[in-house]
Amino acid sequence: MKKYQNLCIWIFAILFTAAFAHYQRSTGPTYPVKDKIMVGTTVVKYELSRSGTCGKDEAVKIKIPDTSVHGEFTFKRYKSNDSWTTVPMMREREYLTASVPQQPMAGKVEYKVTLLKGSEKFPLSNDHDIVIRFKRSVPLGVLIFHIFVIFSAMLLSTVTGLQAIFKGKHMLTYTWLTVIFFIAGGCILGPVVQKYAFDAYWTGWPFGHDLTDNKTLLGLIFWVIALIVQYRKPGNRTWPVVAAIVFLVVYLIPHSVLGSEIDYTKQAPLQEQGRP
Repeated sequence: MKKYQNLCIWIFAILFTAAFAHYQRSTGPTYPVKDKIMVGTTVVKYELSRSGTCGKDEAVKIKIPDTSVHGEFTFKRYKSNDSWTTVPMMREREYLTASVPQQPMAGKVEYKVTLLKGSEKFPLSNDHDIVIRFKRSVPLGVLIFHIFVIFSAMLLSTVTGLQAIFKGKHMLTYTWLTVIFFIAGGCILGPVVQKYAFDAYWTGWPFGHDLTDNKTLLGLIFWVIALIVQYRKPGNRTWPVVAAIVFLVVYLIPHSVLGSEIDYTKQAPLQEQGRP
């Protein structure tokens, strides 16, 4: 068993990290809401965006070939004193379409989509408001590199924790690699991505309450402690396990929770500004 232990640890860690990446991809307040609804006898699948790019409106498109079905789009700025605005959705061949009006960086809009067939109404997303946040575009290469490095840190954290549990070797090396990738992905590339998107490198403690930044800081603190302990007590296995567990727990928090946003309540409602 010892002969294959290291291989088994790496295989498990890779599969676990892939599952974790899927979890992160499918949760969080910026990923699309995907669902389906019965409209009469037709199943309508839909995807409602929760992330937009500054400088352009965000399209909302529902594929429904039945031309007897119409749609209403209702929206207002999030955290504002605006009144709700409702407009009819436009038909473009098989699609009903509407547009979320563009916002500055970190501006949010909440909206609802309702399909209508005859006298019946079919609210999407169980009539829950969808909140979309606008950001500037991030260069694809920077974004991909950030994602690769941060999930490599997750992989190394898992491997190091398992090596500690099963009394593997090279604890100091694994701990160092985890810290290096954690710093590179979460404390260097993460702020670079945030600077592109929201013009701010860091919005966590002590400057704000962004949970993505704060969980990165907390996870790094525990891994740095684990590294220091490795020098004071070579071969220590307790702290790498603790740090790996903390890393896992904090990264179960969906990405972008309590992220940057504009408080529009400090501005006059759009209707008072002569805008819809």
